[in-house]
Amino acid sequence: MYFIANWKMFGGLNSLNSLHKVVKFFKVFKKNKLIKIIYCPPNILIRPMFKKLRNSKIEIGAQNCHENDNYGAFTGSVNSSMLKSVGAKYVIIGHSENRLSGESNKLINLKIKSALKSGLKVIFCIGETLKEKRKRITKKVLSQQIKQGLSKIKNKSNILIAYEPVWSIGTGLIPKSNELFDIVNFIKIKNSKNKILYGGSVSPKNIKELKSLKNIDGFLIGGASQNPKKFIDIIKKTYN
Repeated sequence: MYFIANWKMFGGLNSLNSLHKVVKFFKVFKKNKLIKIIYCPPNILIRPMFKKLRNSKIEIGAQNCHENDNYGAFTGSVNSSMLKSVGAKYVIIGHSENRLSGESNKLINLKIKSALKSGLKVIFCIGETLKEKRKRITKKVLSQQIKQGLSKIKNKSNILIAYEPVWSIGTGLIPKSNELFDIVNFIKIKNSKNKILYGGSVSPKNIKELKSLKNIDGFLIGGASQNPKKFIDIIKKTYN
């Protein structure tokens, strides 16, 4: 099971002090060989977090990357090879917050190709808006995002797919269990070799409901991952 902490635009060097609680928990947790913990902080914290977690078996990811493989005149941007050089092993691509800022499926496809070429593993986010859900075109939207986002990528073994309904992120709302099970199954049928994660308001309050869905391979956790107690509770309750 994957537990991926997306810190979004949160944290400073002092925030790294809270990681010792998660490291300590991970060392003594009886199921630790069955889980993979990945932290995705803002870019400025990747290297210091990598150093902090170096001996813990907890891995580091980034939250996005530029699509260009090489150095260039792209002020404010960071490419996948730069992220890898400072300790990242994963990168989140296609998160709805970036899609809403203008990232197209075509651009996401270029970013995924660049990340894989650099040796990073990809956490590929897909999800429908509330408007699309109400129109009952969720599966059509997801199919298009997958088809275009993974276009001409032959080896998909280093790609995790995270289903994140846009209407769920940050709202506290999650899909009904039967709906979520059906959607995850739909994604799995099309991508049988990929791990399928769920993201969108994952919290200690709803993790028992989410863990009951046996076709989910892990969770992409936003706000709750910024709090070590909540993050640990989510992991504990997944197995208790």
